[in-house]
Amino acid sequence: MSATGPVFVAGLERTGTSLLYALLASHPNIAMTRRTNWWSFFYGRYDDLADDANLERCLATMRRYRRHRRLEPDFERLRSDFVAGPRTYGRLFALLEEQHAARLGKARWGDKSLNTERYAPRVFEHFPDAAILHMVRDPRDRYASVIRRWKGGHGGAGTATAAWLESMARGEANVRRWPDRYRFVRYEDLAAQPVETMGAVCAFISEPFLPSMLEMRGAEAFRDGGNSSYGSLPEGTISTASIGRFRSVLKASDIAFIDGVAGASMERHGYAREPIRWRPAVRVRHAVIGLPLNLVRLSAWRVRERFYDRVGRDPQAHTVVQGELG
Repeated sequence: MSATGPVFVAGLERTGTSLLYALLASHPNIAMTRRTNWWSFFYGRYDDLADDANLERCLATMRRYRRHRRLEPDFERLRSDFVAGPRTYGRLFALLEEQHAARLGKARWGDKSLNTERYAPRVFEHFPDAAILHMVRDPRDRYASVIRRWKGGHGGAGTATAAWLESMARGEANVRRWPDRYRFVRYEDLAAQPVETMGAVCAFISEPFLPSMLEMRGAEAFRDGGNSSYGSLPEGTISTASIGRFRSVLKASDIAFIDGVAGASMERHGYAREPIRWRPAVRVRHAVIGLPLNLVRLSAWRVRERFYDRVGRDPQAHTVVQGELG
């Protein structure tokens, strides 16, 4: 693998993608961006960029997208550089990333955007020398973290399980297709053995591992705390405190549902099913209410995602600057 290709971090929210981003951003050779969402919200949405009108529409939205504005791009330079060469979406994204890397004085760039596993064929089409690192976490701990972060848990265990299964299925297919360019990274390994795990990650992306990466000084916003949702931690801490926390956070019925539906995939990635000690009334309630409800939620999530796969996804309103730009 080329040591100059871009590095993409994939995976679901609450799986440790920000932790891996912070570690990679602290490498002296890699400039990382975060949540640009190129492939979700921009790729192909403005038709052929060889048409000047389409290009201007795309650039206008990019200027208003808050996560791009944080990079402080020079859009005039971006436009002039872009029209001087092949007018593809991948090249447009790369030019913006290269501006950011140049400002940081780094030779290589990367991006951490959720669900990049969905777009691996697009990524490798435009960047044949890219590497994708897919964060994976125990789905029960991930759902416990979702509950901790967002009250209501974003649709319950059914929705969380559907998203996890989809992410893992896509990731497994990607590993089979691109074994030398696509790699799973387990959150539990990264938290418990950061030196060994980052050593393997750096070898995979053809970069030397540097112990200074563990200080996460390349991601100042992340260094206010560590990688746990369960209380504040000292600056730059990598903690194992959240591993297995689902046992004290989730209801028995939610654990049973996740184990029952996702158990085979869990075991392929080293996550054992949890023995459940049921009270009779809880078992009945799970069978009559909890299980059917979560199956409906799982199916609804899949239907919704297939719909968005067809029609495309737009940035949420709060992520786009409204009114006149200053």
